[in-house]
Amino acid sequence: MADVRGGLGPYVGVFLLTEQHWNQAEIGVVATVAGVLGLALQTPIGAFIDASHRKRAIIVVGVVMVSFSALAIALAPNFPVVLTAQAVMGVAGDLFPPAVAAITLGILGSHGLASRLGRNAAFDHAGNISIALIAGLVGWAYSQTAVFFLVPLFSLLAAWSVLAIPPGVIDDARARGLDGDGDRGLPQPSGWRVLFTCKPLLIFASCIALFHFANAAMLPLIGQKLALANKGQETALMSACVVAAQLVMLPMAILVGRRAEAWGRKPLCLAAFGILPIRGVLYTFSDDRSWLIGVQLLDGVGAGILSALVPLMLADLMRGTGRYNVSQGVIATTQGIGASLSNMVAGLIVVSAGYSATFLTLAAIAFAAFLILALAMPETRGFGAAPRDANFASDPRQSLA
Repeated sequence: MADVRGGLGPYVGVFLLTEQHWNQAEIGVVATVAGVLGLALQTPIGAFIDASHRKRAIIVVGVVMVSFSALAIALAPNFPVVLTAQAVMGVAGDLFPPAVAAITLGILGSHGLASRLGRNAAFDHAGNISIALIAGLVGWAYSQTAVFFLVPLFSLLAAWSVLAIPPGVIDDARARGLDGDGDRGLPQPSGWRVLFTCKPLLIFASCIALFHFANAAMLPLIGQKLALANKGQETALMSACVVAAQLVMLPMAILVGRRAEAWGRKPLCLAAFGILPIRGVLYTFSDDRSWLIGVQLLDGVGAGILSALVPLMLADLMRGTGRYNVSQGVIATTQGIGASLSNMVAGLIVVSAGYSATFLTLAAIAFAAFLILALAMPETRGFGAAPRDANFASDPRQSLA
């Protein structure tokens, strides 16, 4: 699913910039508008996945939507088509992480979840490495447009893979975070109020929004810099950036799976957040392509850790509530808000002040996210393990005090 879910994204901006001659501000506006259009659906998508008994079918429908969108961009790259296709891809892409996490939780429950989520993320990054290499070769040998035609092929493979999972092994109660711990008899979902009164969830959502506001625009901007300075090598260099980061993400995801129980979640999360402001500053030191691709390796530290850690921390916070996938929708919404604004704001800053000023601005926002996480976010390991008192306010999930 790597190509279907996220492998295409970095190439869209480069394709529009170099092949269709859009400017950075136009690219940023399309990415922002498309992202905002999809934001309103992310929490309802989480609720739908919680309630659905057909989680495999959700993934199949999502890959079909992404395939049609990729073909539309390749065949008719005008503003209305690209805007619509980006919106559809944003919504469809947001189906995949909660659906895969729900299937994983539905098979395993909370036992062994850290290790399995780490393995999931590692396989995802391995897939990203493979598709980046394939896309680079296809773009170099044929054209940037040809990269978009890879998506339907991998959509078929992704659909075949997910349908190979026997539906009977997925426990739908476990898949939404109801482990049946014995403290409530038959498990029943908590009210939606838990999403708004869980202080750690609200803090984490704010940190995630700031992180992605700082992070989302960095790779597209680096791709643009490399494309403008190295005509004819655009796709290959973008692939190099993606591969460089993914090579680091893979061992980072495995690290989370193996050490999250022993070390706790917060130290790993701080490491992921702390590397982003450093990366933003380092981008301003040189325009040499070897330097830029080398700095891009640091992207793998943060993204690799968070890819495995975020669904695990949400499982901690929502354990026993039955609102696991809804909480993923909330986080996806805040992430999408941050990422969408990132592309628009970064594009405007580049046009008015240049790339270096843009990277320094993003680095300052990333540092603010790190400080909030360090000072306000508690450790989530074991957060939902204790039985909850009948008194609403006694549950730490329910208190804003």
